[in-house]
Amino acid sequence: MSRYILALDQGTTSSRALIFSEKGEKLACCQKEFEQIFVKSGWVEHDPKDIWESQLEVARGAIEQSGIDPADISAIGVTNQRETTIIWDKSTGEPVYNAIVWQCRRTADMCAKFTEQGLEKFFSDKTGLVIDPYFSATKVKWILDNVDGARERANKGELLFGTVDSWLIWNLTGGKVHATDYTNASRTMMFNIHTLEWDEEILGLLGIPKCMLPKVVDCSGVIGTTEKSFFGAEIKICGCAGDQQAALFGQCCFHKGDVKNTYGTGGFLLMNTGKEPVKSRSGLLTTIAWGIDGKISYALEGSVFVAGAVVKWLRDELKMIDDAAQTEQIARSVEDSGGVYVVPAFVGLGTPYWDPAARGSIFGLTRGASRAHIVRACLEAICYQTADVIDAMARDASSLNTIKVDGGASANDFIMEFQADILGCSIIRPENVESTATGAAYLAGLGCGIWNSFEDILQISGSFKEFSPAMKSAKRKALRAGWDKAVQRSLHWEE
Repeated sequence: MSRYILALDQGTTSSRALIFSEKGEKLACCQKEFEQIFVKSGWVEHDPKDIWESQLEVARGAIEQSGIDPADISAIGVTNQRETTIIWDKSTGEPVYNAIVWQCRRTADMCAKFTEQGLEKFFSDKTGLVIDPYFSATKVKWILDNVDGARERANKGELLFGTVDSWLIWNLTGGKVHATDYTNASRTMMFNIHTLEWDEEILGLLGIPKCMLPKVVDCSGVIGTTEKSFFGAEIKICGCAGDQQAALFGQCCFHKGDVKNTYGTGGFLLMNTGKEPVKSRSGLLTTIAWGIDGKISYALEGSVFVAGAVVKWLRDELKMIDDAAQTEQIARSVEDSGGVYVVPAFVGLGTPYWDPAARGSIFGLTRGASRAHIVRACLEAICYQTADVIDAMARDASSLNTIKVDGGASANDFIMEFQADILGCSIIRPENVESTATGAAYLAGLGCGIWNSFEDILQISGSFKEFSPAMKSAKRKALRAGWDKAVQRSLHWEE
């Protein structure tokens, strides 16, 4: 009898579901975008019910599209947008507030106060993270401080906190399981990545009751079982990881020194650093890559807040394109960007700047600047930001000869070519760029016994395409110098 895996890939702008065979083949894919709520400048929210309902809808859609019997699905793997924060009523499942998205900068002032108090080392030593609104901790505190009655209810044990994985697992199991995995926990700024426990000192500082927090479990293994009513069969949830760690796993970066970059809404570069955490000196984050059979692997991570999202901005706000696929042809219609640089710091800048006060900017405009130049500059900005992260990683670890890539924007050959040029190193793109969902499927397959080892997974991983650099060193340096100048003028824009 054939065995199948259902991967749930809950992202920032859409929910997706994919069916994989035991040979790792993608058999079906269903996707649905949902509303982005921009409350005011720098504030980003989602309706938690939109997240759950869209994810359930596409999961059912993928099963229907595949034509398989739900009873033949051996396991579900969950992967998700990380750091996004949801608090809900333990009894009713009703959210007390919208989900505060990882991009949201509303707690920038709170973070600045912690920094002024000299708490950077306190947080980084325990969590591997910098103090930034990006992470879940200050979002939780904001909800408890600003939603009427929330803190009192939380102290009474009536409320639960979770990142999106916890929210999905809780709903899928009919409220029976409140859990998260090591990777998602490591992104909350409340989890000690050395002791592998929620940190009592951090919780005390923030005033967050421990009873709200989910149980932390392995990324691979039985986490819970879905309610039969959702899919017509009870299905075990056997895999869970935050989207970037899932992509690292999906790219088979199983060995120390392996690197991948995901071009999604944001851009995220991770290096497997093995069994020991590596403390960055260059603005990178130390995080958990995965936990399997109680054994932890660590990673260094660089975070670009706006990557593919700049293309959505071109489409939805500027109306310069109708579809993301157009951007490649438009970018190639001009020889270069005409000196135009776009710094898409819509919600501040991440690695290596960590400046929540930076804002988006366009530099180098002349009367001759056209739509094509701006579109091209937006695509180039994705690559420049990635190059900044690579430089930081090279300072902390070693220079990189190749980078494995995935995510929606990696399908754009122009971006891949320019990325190889601006880095001066080869880019490896797998035939299947669904690395995030693939990683969730691999973790679930390991957890339910479809595969028994990393070697089993390596045997079913597919082919790839390589992009090699062709740009001369002098031109690369000149372009990078222009980008650096543009970034410096975008920093600290907001007081």
